Amino acid sequence: MSQKEIDFDALVDARNGRVASSIYSDPDLYELELERIFGRCWLFLAHVSQIPKAGDYFNTYMGEDPIIVVRQKDGSVKAFLNQCRHRSMRVSYADCGNTRSFTCPYHGWSYGTDGALVDVPLEQRAYPHGLCKEKLGLQEVTRVAEYKGLIFGNWDASAPDLEAYMGDIAWYLDGVLDRRPGGTEIIGGVHKWVIDCNWKFPAEQFASDQYHALYSHASAVQVLGAKAGEDDKALGAGQTARPVWETAKDALQYGQAGHGSGFFFTENPDANVWVDGVVSQYFRDTYSEVEARLGKVRALRLAGHNNMFPTMSWLNGTATLRVWHPRGPNQVEVWAFCIADKDASDEVKQAFERSATRAFGPAGFLEQDDSENWVEIQKVLRGKRARQTKLVVEMGLGNEKVREDGIPGMTNYIFSETAARGMYRRWADLLACDSWDEVLERTRAYEQEVLEHD
Repeated sequence: MSQKEIDFDALVDARNGRVASSIYSDPDLYELELERIFGRCWLFLAHVSQIPKAGDYFNTYMGEDPIIVVRQKDGSVKAFLNQCRHRSMRVSYADCGNTRSFTCPYHGWSYGTDGALVDVPLEQRAYPHGLCKEKLGLQEVTRVAEYKGLIFGNWDASAPDLEAYMGDIAWYLDGVLDRRPGGTEIIGGVHKWVIDCNWKFPAEQFASDQYHALYSHASAVQVLGAKAGEDDKALGAGQTARPVWETAKDALQYGQAGHGSGFFFTENPDANVWVDGVVSQYFRDTYSEVEARLGKVRALRLAGHNNMFPTMSWLNGTATLRVWHPRGPNQVEVWAFCIADKDASDEVKQAFERSATRAFGPAGFLEQDDSENWVEIQKVLRGKRARQTKLVVEMGLGNEKVREDGIPGMTNYIFSETAARGMYRRWADLLACDSWDEVLERTRAYEQEVLEHD
C-alpha cells in the first residue's frame, strides 16, 4: 500500500481521542515510519561523555540504520552510516572505543575517522582504470547537533533546527541536564534488551501515561511497604515509602509537537519510593543550588515521565535515559543509559546507577511490569478482529490549557492523554506530509483547535 492510499485521519482521530490499533503492527506503515519519521526527525545518538577524545566512537542506530558517532580531531562530532560502500558490510563492530580508522572485515576497505575512504587493498591491480576514492567515503549523517551534552542526528536537511524541533520539551529536559554547572555524564555502560512490542507503546507510555503506575506497579509499591498513613516509614536517608501520587499536592502533563512529559508538584526534594536513599539525600543536599539555577518547580520535580518524539525517553530522579530502537513493527530494542550530574560524588553516581538498574534495568522490578504489558498487547494484535478496533485515547479531552505560572506549553492534569493524542497526531502528519512546512502547519492548527475547546 502506498502513502497516497492511506487515510491517516482515519487512523488517528486525535480531536475525538481514537486511534486505530492497526498502526502498531502494519508492515506498510512501519516502512513509512523508517522513511518519514526516523528519516526526518532528530534522534538521540550519544552523550558527549561517551566520546570525549579525538578518535573516540560510539555505535548506535537511527531507526534500523547502524550509525557510528565519532569525535573528530578538531573536537567536532560527526556521524556516519556504518556501511562499507563496497558490499554493505559494517566497518565498526565494537560498541565503543578509540581508533584511527574503520576497516571493513570483508575486503579490507579502510576509512578515516572523518569518513573518507583512505585505503583499498590491491587497488592498482583490482581497479586498473582507477577508483574515485574521494566519492566513496562513508555516508555522513546530514545534520548533527548537541544540546547540553546530548548529541542528536537528522538525515533531513529541511527539518527544523534541533532546538526549534524540541520546543518546550527542552524546558522539561533541562530538569535533568542542567541541574548543576558541570552538566551530566553517562555512568557505566548501556543496558540493551529486546521487547516483542511496537516501538510506539513504550514511547507513548513515557510521554503520557502516569495512569498505569497505580495498577501495573501496585505489587512493587506493596513490596516496598507503601501504604496510606505510613509516610513515616523510612527506606533510607530519611526517604519515605509512600508513592508520590499520594503525597503530591498537584500534577500536570505536558504534550506538544509529539513530545510529552508528566510530573507531580512535590513539597520536598525527594525523588520517590523507587530510588536509593543516598540519591534521595543527594537531592536534598543540592536543592538550594538547583533551585537557584532552574527554579522551585524543576528543583522539586524528581518524579516524572518524559519522551522527546519519537524515541528518546527519560525519568527524573531515577537517572534513566533510554532509546527505543525499532526492530520491525512487532519488536523494539531498548537501550538504557544511567545519566547523572557530573558534579556528584562517586558514591552518589554509584547510587544513581544502582537505583536505575534496580527499578528500570532489564530485570528491574518496574521494567518487568511495563514489558509484560506491552508484549501482551502485541500478542492480542495478532488477531484480525483486534487490529480493527479503534482504541480510546480521550482521557482529559477538552481540559487542555496554557498555564500562567511560567510552566510552558499545552498542559493538562497528569492523568490524561493529551501527550498521547499529540504524539499520534504528529506521527500521522509526518507520514502524510511531504514537507516539514506542512507538518508544522498541521501541528499549529491542531493545537490551536485543542486550546479553543471552550
